[in-house]
Amino acid sequence: MATKAPEKITKPKDRDFLNHLETYLSKRDGVDKLLKISRYATKIILASSLIPETRSIIPRLKSFESSVGVSRKAFRLGKFVQDINALRSSRWDSNHELVLLIIAYGGEGLYYFVEQFIWLTKSGLIDAKHSKWLQKISAWAELVGYVGSVSIKIRDLRKLNDEESCVASTIEISVSRGLACDGEDEKMKKIKEKKTLKVLSILQDLADGLMTIADIRDGKGVLSAPNVISSAGLFSAIVSTHKNWISC
Repeated sequence: MATKAPEKITKPKDRDFLNHLETYLSKRDGVDKLLKISRYATKIILASSLIPETRSIIPRLKSFESSVGVSRKAFRLGKFVQDINALRSSRWDSNHELVLLIIAYGGEGLYYFVEQFIWLTKSGLIDAKHSKWLQKISAWAELVGYVGSVSIKIRDLRKLNDEESCVASTIEISVSRGLACDGEDEKMKKIKEKKTLKVLSILQDLADGLMTIADIRDGKGVLSAPNVISSAGLFSAIVSTHKNWISC
């Protein structure tokens, strides 16, 4: 049987930095994650002893952190629609996978939907007395979404591991037969990159989940300490920024 010639994979040209930055900043998630970095970097400064409490800049930093938090909620207007569309376009091989998809996208979609009303309460349009129970609903929905999301990503990571093993076997056979395997090497590289991003995404969800649990528990417990939560938020923001930068 004739051996199939290895498929050539053309590497895309590096994009101009400023054009890439313009595309990144034109997206809602791009600006939102930069605001997230600003907010949690500020929270880390406030939670640490870098600046004495007596300095006049402390109230300004607290005001800035609070304002950025409200601004980020405005970027979630209508964002629940993307979860509806993601669920509609999803494919599943079993009822178990369908349940995970509903938990992930349903939880996140409900979270974004409720966040719109929280933003309206923060903005003063809706009576603030409704804020507390809206925040509880939002936090629980977000936590449910993270449980589903982490489960799906772990499943995807297993599939990538299987794919990596398959490609590794193909490379081993090609090498033993003295055949070129440039195409397979490129595939292996892409699989490893996908695995790295998937692991980072899981860690991001766990960090966000930790912050959500702190919200549900009203900041009680060792893991709800300001330094821990602020560090988790900053880590999540940096990972999100990295993923969005690559995707655009």
